[in-house]
Amino acid sequence: MAMALHDHVFFYIFVIISAAPLSLSQPQAASSCNGIFLSYTYTSGYRLPPNTSDTADQPYRFTSELTVLNNGLEDLKSWKVFVGFRHREWLVSASNAELADGTGLPAAVGNGTVLEGSEVRDLKTAAETAGDLKQMMVTVDMVGTVFGVAPPNVPMPSTIRLSNEGFICRKPTSQAGNNETHTCCTVDPNSKTNTPTDEQEFPLPQKGGDLSIIYDVTKTYESNYWAEVTVSNNNPIGRLDHWKLSWEWINDEFIYTMKGAYPSNVDSSECIFGSQGEYYKKLDFADVLNCERRPTVVDLPPTRFNDSKLGKVPFCCRNGTLLPPTMDPSKSISRFQMQVFKMPPNINRSHLAPPRNWKISGEELNPEYQCGNPVRVSPSESLDPTGLPSNTSAIASWQILCNITRNTRKSKCCVSFSAFFNESVVPCQTCACGCSAKSERTCSVAEPAVLLPPEALLVPFENRTKMAHTWADRKHLSVPNPMPCGDNCGVSINWHVNTDYRRGWTARITLFNWGETDFADWFVAVEMDKAAPGFEKMYSFNASSLDKVKNTIFMQGKEGLNFLVAEANGSNPKKDPKVPGKQQSVISFRKKNTPGIEVVDGDGFPNKVFFNGEECSLPLVYPSSGFRNEFSFVPMLLLMLLPIIWMWQ
Repeated sequence: MAMALHDHVFFYIFVIISAAPLSLSQPQAASSCNGIFLSYTYTSGYRLPPNTSDTADQPYRFTSELTVLNNGLEDLKSWKVFVGFRHREWLVSASNAELADGTGLPAAVGNGTVLEGSEVRDLKTAAETAGDLKQMMVTVDMVGTVFGVAPPNVPMPSTIRLSNEGFICRKPTSQAGNNETHTCCTVDPNSKTNTPTDEQEFPLPQKGGDLSIIYDVTKTYESNYWAEVTVSNNNPIGRLDHWKLSWEWINDEFIYTMKGAYPSNVDSSECIFGSQGEYYKKLDFADVLNCERRPTVVDLPPTRFNDSKLGKVPFCCRNGTLLPPTMDPSKSISRFQMQVFKMPPNINRSHLAPPRNWKISGEELNPEYQCGNPVRVSPSESLDPTGLPSNTSAIASWQILCNITRNTRKSKCCVSFSAFFNESVVPCQTCACGCSAKSERTCSVAEPAVLLPPEALLVPFENRTKMAHTWADRKHLSVPNPMPCGDNCGVSINWHVNTDYRRGWTARITLFNWGETDFADWFVAVEMDKAAPGFEKMYSFNASSLDKVKNTIFMQGKEGLNFLVAEANGSNPKKDPKVPGKQQSVISFRKKNTPGIEVVDGDGFPNKVFFNGEECSLPLVYPSSGFRNEFSFVPMLLLMLLPIIWMWQ
């Protein structure tokens, strides 16, 4: 009898503890929600150092709890919740969740953020679990910093809502005491997103994202599996050269062997002296490629494509070059395979988990990317490798979407403007590609760049000072002291408005490579809001208007002329300045499709310029049209200099 009573007491205590987040939050509201119930509860907070005189900048610690409960009729796959933080919050930790955009913690979330499941991603229904809250519900305990909201005031979010497609959420309701808010989200009857099908358990891969990574498990064994990783460049003006791909293992996995790519660091020491060596006592770790928690993988050179051990993987071995699909769709994909060993307690065929915190970057002039978290998608299908008329399905697939970030970092290329109606060139901005702290001792990082004579574009920046002073004297221009620092850009581009007549106009674009690296298969994309519809022809480059990028003209070198060579010594290295690699072409426009265009008043200059996917820095002003010349001094001068330039090259 005593034992039975003890068992009953234990049972009721277990039920109360299991239901605590629900009971203490809003049991009535949750029970009346026939969908996805969300609640956010602020639990505590206190002042953090330092003590500031401005109360708006005073930091405070906060702890809160987010609850996601599935009271609906269908499983909630890959739950995502938007929390409308609005007090300059920093999220330091979040149990059972991570930021959906792939940003690691701690992270600034003051403009709101989307949280998604990490360990518990899918929430089952009450019917299929007999009301088991452990399978129906997830609780996210959050710790962070908030500014300017001192206890007992409560820094509540502006809203909470389910971010999964196909749901409608009610306006959140606050609980008495003002430290809790909740809402109920139900399936949108007009949406087909959440309609279940027998054939498809997971969604198809998304077509968005500047870059898409598919992680396919193709073979699985008790202790290891084979994965195939496919990186696809989807951005029509994005590009990567010598890409480097990294991720973070979450369960102490390690790479045994690879085909189509290779770790940048071959090292098995972390396994030998770690838990992996303890578990795999009979495994020869001399053959293991990499045991780092965060490995970095690089592409192989083309010479390895037919290597029976390392190559023979479609789309591999291109030295890490991912061209935009507008140039060559077949060269916008990279692929490699690897054998991954697992660790207990995940030693079974069915436990498969992709790595997280993916990062990809390139060298030279490439954009920067930020990657989201892996999302389970329908298994990939490919043609049978033996040639049979059938498809081969992956065992499991995940997709990682990466997007180009437009942050405040310095550019890697810059643009100068010139025109037939003004003899001066508006050069690249001061420190457009960065200046070191030591630069301030010899030049000004704040002064705007001074106007230059056109011939100054042909010499390195350090050789332009005397030319700039002479030009300023001739044109009665002021020169600051100290002079502004240079742009420090490896690639500079000059856009010159060449002519303007009744039916059309022309421009000339010149590319200068001041670096030590040749650029093979280079491309330039120019966005021109008013002029692009009038694009007619390009003479020395291949060019076309892009369908998927509004008002953008895509240019690339013609076959055999698609190398922008590196900087070289002059004909007399001891006397002559260095000579940049250079490419040049004229582009023509018709005014028929651009009525009202004012070429000389700024419409003839690009709004944005991209070189190899990197957005270049533009001048802040256009050449003045106050003094228009009947004949073009700049084109004549450059034409006279062309034979000299080619002789130097």
